[in-house]
Formats: sequence, structure tokens, C-alpha cells
Amino acid sequence: MTELTHPLAPGVCRDLPESPGVISAARAADVASRAGAAAERERRIGVLTAQALTEAGFARHFVPRRWGGGEGAFTELFDAAVEVAEGCASAAWCGVLWAGHGRFAAFLPEEGQRDLWEESPDVRISAAVVPPAGSAEPVPGGWRVQGNWRFASGVDHADWLLVAVPELREAGGQVLVLAVPREELRIVDSWNSVGLRGTGSHEVVLRSVFVPERRSFEMGRMMNGDARLGRAGCYAAPAQLVGGVLMMAPALGAARRALRVWSDLVVGKAAKGAADFAVPVWEALARSSAELDAAALLLREVARRADREPRAEGGVAHGRRDAAVAAELVVTAVERLFRTGGSHGGCAEGELQRAWRDVHTATGHAALRLGSAAEAYGRATAAVLAQGR
Repeated sequence: MTELTHPLAPGVCRDLPESPGVISAARAADVASRAGAAAERERRIGVLTAQALTEAGFARHFVPRRWGGGEGAFTELFDAAVEVAEGCASAAWCGVLWAGHGRFAAFLPEEGQRDLWEESPDVRISAAVVPPAGSAEPVPGGWRVQGNWRFASGVDHADWLLVAVPELREAGGQVLVLAVPREELRIVDSWNSVGLRGTGSHEVVLRSVFVPERRSFEMGRMMNGDARLGRAGCYAAPAQLVGGVLMMAPALGAARRALRVWSDLVVGKAAKGAADFAVPVWEALARSSAELDAAALLLREVARRADREPRAEGGVAHGRRDAAVAAELVVTAVERLFRTGGSHGGCAEGELQRAWRDVHTATGHAALRLGSAAEAYGRATAAVLAQGR
């Protein structure tokens, strides 16, 4: 069954059975849309939006079932984030990352997980793990941590923070990820981006904070995935397989919003106007809508493979390729809409330019760069060919 969110921007096909991880995104999308302008001004989403995202199930989506979480699917999260992003891409960005960071936190030892989720699975977790920063000094029972970490999206509303520290000799040369409660950190108001302005991706500071060993794990487990962690496949998926797809969900939703706003601005005029005006509009509509549909198919197929075959050979290279190509398709589509949207489309207070900014900021993430993704895919393909000879 295909759900149509807009006649010119068809929704993704929901072909997997529901699980306890299914997110009910409709109300969150409505709340986020109404508060989108305020989030832009304040450079963070509002309290009501954060609550709506939590009530929708984003924070608990990947939390282990033993704590009341969903151990949900990537396709479900992707669909929900796209839906929210059609109203506010910043809200979708925060929601999808809170979900993803819950998956990361599931790599903590059981006693560390208990610290986070014993009372509720609806715990919002921000993170600053790439690149690792700061330092951790081994002390009896754990680590003494300090440093500055940038780009902790949604941290104003977070209950916990994950940070990564560089490779430690005491940890066998491993990068460590550490979980820190909100009250132990200081937020530096540093986020002032062109797009995704409402994500509140501020810098965070820790000064001589003690982190017990039970709240630490090796980053390599998170990056590589661990099929032994639980029954759910969501923990088996390598981070690079799904990272780009989840980051693209807010971009795709914002692009669909751009298509809707652009259509309202120009399609009616083209239908009534002269042929020399109408033909470029019809071409822009056809090309941009098809590019967004193609991007959605690429992205959701990667999410589907992550749900069903998270450890498939070559899956990471294939997924990175598809996410990066989808990013280029979305940017191309929105660029065309912006160029043909007329003077009203470029209005500083307009929705089209806001979507344009959000798309460019989201797709500018390092995880979506085609060059490195193409090299990884090329090398993987060469290795397969060499094996066949």
C-alpha cells in the first residue's frame, strides 16, 4: 500500500509488518510544522515539538525491548522522519538522531543501559562521537573526562549525551564512547547554520566529569554492528550502512515540501499562461518530482536491506553509494525548483528558500559525499571481480 502525502510527492511504500517500534508521526509532524518558524528564530526546536517527537516514539525506537523499547526497523524510522520533515526538517533531524543514538546506547553494558532506561525508554539521547575529541583519564571504577565536542544536535532537550574520546592505551587502543547525564555537561550556544537552523547542534563541554566504566563501550562495536547484541537486526547493521540514509530522511522531506510550495506558486499560473512560460514549468515539475521519487526508492531500499540483510557482503559500500547519489538527486531537484520559483520563491520569509537551505545543509554532511562513497563502492566491486577470476 502506498500512502500519498501530496499528489506531486508520493509517499514511500510501507511493505514491512508493524512492530513495537512503529512510530506514530502524524501528530509530531503537525506540531513541528506549526512551530517551524519559531524553531528557525530560536535555533532550536521548541519544548512542545520535542515532546511530540518523544510521544511519537522516536527516542524509544531502537531501545532494547527489555527496557520497554521497540527494537524497531530502519524503514519505519525513515518513513516517520520524512513525514515530520515535510513540516520541519530540523525537527525530523533531531527525531531521527535521538532514535539513532538510542541504538548506539544499546551497546552499553546492561548496567549502563539500566542507568538510562530503567525508568522509561523515552529518554532523549544526543551525541558528539565523530570525530572523537577531549580526553579520558583512567581512574578507579571508570574515567575522568573533559573536553569540548561540537555539533550535538538536539542537546537542549536531551536527557543524556554520548561522547567519543580518542584511542586510549588503557582501553587497548580503542576509541571509547561514554554516556554522560545532562546535568554534568555545559552547552555552548554555537549553532548558527544557514540551514537546519532549528536543530540546536551546539557545542558541549565536560570538565573533569567522572564516568563509571559501565557507561562506556568501544566505538568499533557501534561502527561495525554486533549481531550478538539482541534478536533485532537493528543492532547488527554497521553504522555506515544506515547513517547516510537516516540523514537523508530530513532532506527528502524538506525537498517534498519545496515541491509542494513551488507547485502552489507556479503550476496554476503555468496552466493559465502562455506556452513559453508553461513548458519550462512542466519540465521542472516532471524532472524534479521524478528525481525525488527516484531518491526515495534508492533510500528506502537501503533501509529495507538494513532491516533484512544487515550483514550482507558489500552492503555498506552499496548503501553509501545509494545514499550519496540520492543526495545529489535531491539537491538537483530543489535547485531547479528554486531557480524556477520566481521572485516569491526567493522571499527571505518564504518556505521554498527555507527548504532549499535545509536540503543543502543536510546533504552537506560528510557521510553523503559521493567521492568517498564512490571509491568505496569501486573498490568493493573490484574485489568481487578479482574473486571471480
